[in-house]
Amino acid sequence: MKYMGSKNRIARHILPIILKDRKPEQWYVEPFCGGCNSLDKVDNPRIGNDSNRYLVALLKEMQMRVPFTPPHIGEKDYKEIRRNKDKYPDWLVGYVGFNLSFAAKFFGGYCRDKAGVRDYENEAQQNLLVQQKLLVGVDFCCTDYRNLCIPDSSIIYCDPPYMGTTQYKDKFEHEVFYDWCRDMRRKGHIVFVSEYNMPRDFSCLWEKDVSSNLDVLSKGRRRTEKLFCLREA
Repeated sequence: MKYMGSKNRIARHILPIILKDRKPEQWYVEPFCGGCNSLDKVDNPRIGNDSNRYLVALLKEMQMRVPFTPPHIGEKDYKEIRRNKDKYPDWLVGYVGFNLSFAAKFFGGYCRDKAGVRDYENEAQQNLLVQQKLLVGVDFCCTDYRNLCIPDSSIIYCDPPYMGTTQYKDKFEHEVFYDWCRDMRRKGHIVFVSEYNMPRDFSCLWEKDVSSNLDVLSKGRRRTEKLFCLREA
């Protein structure tokens, strides 16, 4: 799925590190699953959580509606749905808001090709059809990450809002998140985090320069993506 901040480009680098010591039947949990571009490359059992109800409704709809064939949405429809979200099913709002928007930013403007060369709507639908098969069996939840029920001894991979990038509807409290990670580690989970920088008790296991798409100002810039693991409590 097209999603701002997607880990699709680096999943092949970080997942072998995250899953290296995964035991049979050990749960893999993503508290900030977003477009599921890393989650869809992991075997079950899996939990995918996100606080955006439209996104989670879309992911659940993709699990139930096989094949996933959303209706045609033109620019006029896009603007109507953006203005009147409560009049439409949550899954449709999620589909339109993320997949038919410029740079996959939630209702960040209708994605169209003025030159008439690309059909962005068809591209989005084909991407979702491919991904749909990879989401079978995922337990999707919609809650604040702090309220997520996580099975014992899970592997937790976090891709939270990055500090200093695009602001989300609700301000993300980074210090609170760091303490939550520490608490999860004390409870016996293994915690990995994608970020640019983390506190000193988080060890950097991998890093790579990639072009950034996390905010408008950084478009085209190269930033150093890093994978951290919280050291033993």
